[in-house]
Amino acid sequence: MLGVPFANVSLTQALSRIEAMVASRKPHQVVTANVDFLVQARRDQELRRIFVDASLVLCDGAPLVWASRLLGNPLPERVAGADLTPRLIQAAAAKGWRVFFLGGAADVASEAVAMLRAKYPNARICGQYSPPFLPLAEMDHDDIIRRVREARPDILFVSFGCPKAEKWIAQHATALGVPVMIGVGGTVDFLAGRLKRAPLWMQKAGLEWLFRLAQEPRRLARRYAGDLWEFGWAMTGQWWRLRSYLRRNSGSDRAWLVLLEKEWQSIEMPDVLDSTTVVKNAAVWARATSRNSVIDLGDVRFIDSTGAGLLLWLRRKFTEAGRRLVLLTPSPAVSRALRHLRVGEFFPTSDSLEEVLDSEPASASRESAELRESPPAGAWRDLNPVILPKGS
Repeated sequence: MLGVPFANVSLTQALSRIEAMVASRKPHQVVTANVDFLVQARRDQELRRIFVDASLVLCDGAPLVWASRLLGNPLPERVAGADLTPRLIQAAAAKGWRVFFLGGAADVASEAVAMLRAKYPNARICGQYSPPFLPLAEMDHDDIIRRVREARPDILFVSFGCPKAEKWIAQHATALGVPVMIGVGGTVDFLAGRLKRAPLWMQKAGLEWLFRLAQEPRRLARRYAGDLWEFGWAMTGQWWRLRSYLRRNSGSDRAWLVLLEKEWQSIEMPDVLDSTTVVKNAAVWARATSRNSVIDLGDVRFIDSTGAGLLLWLRRKFTEAGRRLVLLTPSPAVSRALRHLRVGEFFPTSDSLEEVLDSEPASASRESAELRESPPAGAWRDLNPVILPKGS
């Protein structure tokens, strides 16, 4: 959605993914994105790139679930940070994971940790630190990294707010070496009892935002109004440009791999790249990262949100595998979609296959591949047509 790729998972499935991340011992960034995240990402290219590269982007907002239905590939449910965090603490207590809380007001964070220790006496909360509230560029990053590394957590909860938490995690993920890092924002206030969750019926009805607004009207009223206005118009634009009922019958609905020289292959795309063809060609996507690849998009006459999401997913998958990926002669339909979703700049493109084959390999891909585990088998099912807009 709006350039942000969401994992099409439930809360239970998200917990399973995170458990696998902890077991891998490799750094992963998890994002719980709401409407405000998407609005900020539209204006902030760095934040948008972080969401695109994140290992797991979860849907923390009922409006996002509703929007996914409009785009034709519905997310199963809202996965709120306020629900995910206590479930992870519970899992940590059962599995012996070490947990560190970073950020938030010192007194609030201390209360949250004390309440969690009382509720989950077996939880291994290995540290809590609230650094001085400063702009990102002025923080004592070395001191914070030292504290976290000495605590050796399996999960790091960062309460700096968005986009500060997401940018801080992305900047220091390698140095921290923590398997799972999550920006949790105001969740610490819920854990400390400073804020109340909405009644269950309001949560299920998608009205928790209204309950939050009633508790903090001065802080949230203007933000909610501005976000919903911008999000509504932007989503209407995405639906109008990438609406699935414009699908045309195509000569081919199959993708295939063509071996080329110099450790390269071409991924030949169907004429229509939508949710139907994405699912139908799952076996091709699963084999795609065995070689450097060009994606031949010259004959694609229609692409919807799911098709655009596939391109973003392949981009991340190739980066993790240390392989190069180049979009070859994107058709006008593909170019318009990527431009509208503001992700075109994240893809190298070329109009000449010979130029790609003669180019030098990128040096950063293999290093990036060491930062995250490869997606599990069947992870292509995470693609949501409201993406592009896992991760983020």
